[in-house]
Amino acid sequence: MLYHSLKNHRDLVSFEDAVLRGLASDGGLYIPECIPKLKPQFFHNLSRYDIYTIAMTVIKPYIGKSIPEKSIYNIIHDTLNFPFPLKRIHDHIHVLELFHGPTLAFKDVGAEFMAGCLSFFSKKIEKNVTVLVATSGDTGGAVAKGFHKKPGIEVIILYPYNGISSLQKEQITSLGNNILALEIDGNFDDCQKMVKKAFLDKEVQKKYILTSANSINVARWLPQMFYYFLAYQQIIEDPIELIFSVPSGNFGNICAGMMAEKMGLPIKFFIASTNVNDTIPRFLKTGKYNPLPVRKTISNAMDISDPSNFSRIWNLYEKNMSQLRKKLYSYQFTDEETLDIIEMVWKKHKYMLDPHGAIGYLGLLQYLQEVKKTSSIAIFLETAHPIKFIDDMPLFLRKKIIVPKELEIFLSAKRKKQKISLSNDFNVFKNWLLERK
Repeated sequence: MLYHSLKNHRDLVSFEDAVLRGLASDGGLYIPECIPKLKPQFFHNLSRYDIYTIAMTVIKPYIGKSIPEKSIYNIIHDTLNFPFPLKRIHDHIHVLELFHGPTLAFKDVGAEFMAGCLSFFSKKIEKNVTVLVATSGDTGGAVAKGFHKKPGIEVIILYPYNGISSLQKEQITSLGNNILALEIDGNFDDCQKMVKKAFLDKEVQKKYILTSANSINVARWLPQMFYYFLAYQQIIEDPIELIFSVPSGNFGNICAGMMAEKMGLPIKFFIASTNVNDTIPRFLKTGKYNPLPVRKTISNAMDISDPSNFSRIWNLYEKNMSQLRKKLYSYQFTDEETLDIIEMVWKKHKYMLDPHGAIGYLGLLQYLQEVKKTSSIAIFLETAHPIKFIDDMPLFLRKKIIVPKELEIFLSAKRKKQKISLSNDFNVFKNWLLERK
């Protein structure tokens, strides 16, 4: 499998090059030159396969000969070492829980998979690699955990000041060793722009072998396809037609789901559920892409106004709005609506939503209200454990949140916080990169 930039279809690179570069030299995101179709027999027998066989079948065509099969399998085995339960909430509405990994967030899968790939390539080229990543919350913790103490890899994480939860900040700043945390006086879009500029800066490129661990990197983005196949595997109703509602910030997760559908997974369509940072709902309604200043919300991982991965989705549907609207709905919800639905779902169904999953559930309800009737299996993604946002949860629910054992161990340890504070001026960041070590 070869990859090309969204801005240049002629410059083809391998999976290895795409992972190591992170971003193409022209500033475009990498995408596969084609999307392989899986055989109907694979879907027919899906319930008989273990999760490693499913993941191997899905991801192997995208890696090609860049990594030997045995090494791919080992990376997958290390990545998918926790459950991905699908639970029925009520009627035909289900939730896919993606928070059972080491940092209690869905991004654990992409971060661990990419760490495995990058470790393999770092040994192969016998050079140190610097991972540069911007985070709106959960990416930072997942990347820090996934890459911690990996030989030959240094990680620099940029996160917005006062823009992530206290627990997310703890996960980013307390590991040390090869993990460096930069607190930026700005929002996530500022952090993301600084990262992208660094990739295109010749002086920075001369000093570092840079790659990214955001979902702009194909090794972080593509493994998210696993979620949709694993959800399908757990459904016993027949015939199966799926609808997915995805809490969407940088749009990597929902884009991966759309890739899974293109590979043959029978997904009727997708709902991109956002908070009040509603660039995509407005775009689908008006046809005008107009990012506004970021507004801070309790669903902070979605406080993004200019989502990088939407350009991949736009490309998947050949920049054709009528085609895209047949496959994608998008709705936005306020903090007040988010808190109300968290309270209602607990009281009525005894299920605890986090603010992001709550928005996913709201998007599903909005869609079902509009279409009035559907025989499809409707699934929303619960992308993080509620404990990560305990300070924003309804007061009466906070004492009911069960602290996972992994987190008890994490919080009980006395950890020194290590961070560097910088402005959102790229030149300040660039000088820091060039002057260090």
